[in-house]
Amino acid sequence: MQRSTDGGDASATGHTIRIAGSMGDFSRTEWENLAGTTRDRAEGSGYNPFLSFDFLRSLEESGCAVARTGWQASHLRLEDGKGALLGAVPAYLKSHSQGEYVFDQGWADAFERAGGDYYPKLQVSVPFTPATGPRLLVRQGLDEDSTRKTLAGGLRAVTDRLGVSSAHVTFANDEDMKALTDAGYLRRTDQQFHFFNDNYLNYDDFLASLASRKRKALKKERREAVAAGITIDRLTGSDLTERAWDDFFGFYTDTGGRKWGRPYLNRRFFSLIGERMGKDILLVMAKRAGRYVAGAINFIGSDTLYGRNWGCIEDHPFLHFEVCYHQAIDFAIERKLRVVEAGAQGEHKLARGYRPVTTQSAHYIAHPGLRNAVDDYLRRERQEVARTSEYFEHHTPFRKENQELERE
Repeated sequence: MQRSTDGGDASATGHTIRIAGSMGDFSRTEWENLAGTTRDRAEGSGYNPFLSFDFLRSLEESGCAVARTGWQASHLRLEDGKGALLGAVPAYLKSHSQGEYVFDQGWADAFERAGGDYYPKLQVSVPFTPATGPRLLVRQGLDEDSTRKTLAGGLRAVTDRLGVSSAHVTFANDEDMKALTDAGYLRRTDQQFHFFNDNYLNYDDFLASLASRKRKALKKERREAVAAGITIDRLTGSDLTERAWDDFFGFYTDTGGRKWGRPYLNRRFFSLIGERMGKDILLVMAKRAGRYVAGAINFIGSDTLYGRNWGCIEDHPFLHFEVCYHQAIDFAIERKLRVVEAGAQGEHKLARGYRPVTTQSAHYIAHPGLRNAVDDYLRRERQEVARTSEYFEHHTPFRKENQELERE
């Protein structure tokens, strides 16, 4: 289902923006011609598995990101006069603020107390996935800056035309943020922790970059994590059997149910991604007494390992750190991946070699009063995030002479 709407800046260039009601309104070829959405490009193409056709389609087909769960697909298609796809924006009409990891419930409460309707809102993101990546997707070979500018203006025009309160572009990359802030969106920042692979030869080489006390602590932590007779398996590709997914889903639902009340992802979703993109998935599974007792799922990009969900059915000291963080570093070094993104929040990652990183989002708010109030709040919030980041950077576990290592 597609709905046509004038796209503001798009109409000025003779282009049209249409709203697509599902990923089914794109062909695979169309989508995979957008930069960063497929591995089938030259090395270093910046492939992000969460922007792949298969990942987004699986979220919809499994029923995880659909209107019934509050995620009504409203993807933007930027087309030329002949209907050819020039760019796209993965977007959803949201009836709540769950599963986003950039929290605006306070804005919603204030606006509704003042008599406004905050929901529905337009959310540009990958559902349930706090990982930075492109959001204004441009067809290979086009002028990227110009097309992003058109998409940013078109998103504002669509928001106004639909009559919704706001549009939120979360975990956007630097190139998209420039286009969005130039178009008048408000900038928000937050904090994550990422591991940067400084061409380490192996995990011991990484440990050598740490202060002696920290190095000894991590060695002890890794020993104690598997002291109860635990072994670690890494599953990817054809190793991702339905039995393995059954085990992992049990871990995920147990932990997710305790943290959020209900897990966002269902069992069918994991089967679909295992079938469609198994080469892009790493399951780290912990086994004791002949059965798996804990696991974490990661997604493999062209230069980044993305840590996502974790769960367990037995509690063992330090096992979470081993399965989620140490094993991810091991894998990234072996595969020569540049970065490990270990998900949202978590100051405990700092002691395990992950550094503070500032994430960004952009927000267009239609109501002037709410916009002014949020703008004032975000100015102060950005200052606090910057102060916190500086503090964390001075408390990394690296040896003093390594504190000033340049990060790309």
